[in-house]
Amino acid sequence: MRGLACVLMFQTHCYDSWLGPIARKTQFFGWSQLVGTLPAPLFLFLAGISAALVTNRMREKGVSRNQVAATTIRRGAEILGLGLLFRVQEFALGYPNAPWTDLLRVDILNAIGVSIMLMGLVCWLGETRAARGLLAACTAAGIAMVTPLMWTSWQPRWLPWFIESYINGCHNLGKPQPWLFPIFPWVAFAFAGLAAGTFLLSDWAREREARSITALGAAGVVCFGFGWLFVSLPARIYPVYDFWHTSPNFFLMRTGVVMMIVFASYAWCRWGVGQRGFSPLIKMGQASLLVYWVHIEFVYGRFSILAKHAQSVTSASLGLLIIFAAMTMLAAWRGRTKGRGREILQRFGRSLGLAPQSQKAS
Repeated sequence: MRGLACVLMFQTHCYDSWLGPIARKTQFFGWSQLVGTLPAPLFLFLAGISAALVTNRMREKGVSRNQVAATTIRRGAEILGLGLLFRVQEFALGYPNAPWTDLLRVDILNAIGVSIMLMGLVCWLGETRAARGLLAACTAAGIAMVTPLMWTSWQPRWLPWFIESYINGCHNLGKPQPWLFPIFPWVAFAFAGLAAGTFLLSDWAREREARSITALGAAGVVCFGFGWLFVSLPARIYPVYDFWHTSPNFFLMRTGVVMMIVFASYAWCRWGVGQRGFSPLIKMGQASLLVYWVHIEFVYGRFSILAKHAQSVTSASLGLLIIFAAMTMLAAWRGRTKGRGREILQRFGRSLGLAPQSQKAS
């Protein structure tokens, strides 16, 4: 699933960065951007499932809930730190054209880090697995329902802009920006993933793995259907309604699609060819942070492999294939070298004559 999110992210970024004005008016570009509404929910939903797996494993080992929460919050802080470091890199590579305010932009890594920290708190509050799942589901629903208000009448203007931006993505522009990833609504997808992961780790689900994941996929169909139904209703709860950015209905539909993808991914790996031989999606999923970090520079950054906003659909699609192949090779290399950093440095040192050719075992 994480590898699929990477591929969907590649196509969204490549076409958005490279297509020229004429190509951007086509239906093809519209569908590309619609598909582009899925990568961020997938990454966040999977962060929630991962949090459920890790916290459940620690609980089964007898780790106290205080320590479980501390470990989870610390991991979220590490991701948030990486997000801030990524902004520093982007600012340095974009200097002198990049404004200093870009250092405080709330991007997807920031959202993932904050969501993991908040999930650590929820896992601390929930004593039992059922309580954690219920708290996660209620938190996801609450965030989704409050989002339209946090972007309009409840906008916390009294906060410094770089703090408010984590609430509603206002940045320094005075109003929420749809291209950022604030807590409202994005963290709701992580809590939906935490609720789903908690369900999949229940005793009933563990004994009936295929049936439980099928049930999750069916629940996704129901969520999508209810979201579609609510859109068609004439009644409106909120004074200002933005379907594509703040709507609880669109959140429900996207969450439903993500849950259907969970089932499709399971079926592909269990009954399909997902794990037969080399799998680019699995490799990229295992190195998703690295390929995210690197591909941005070759699509949006100074080292873009194609001229920005000047390509046809054909040339941009060729560039997309190049990015896909390059990121697959990068992920495969990362898989082979993971955990071998010391060995590689020693080999490099020996090749430069900086380390002895042989060392006695200690």
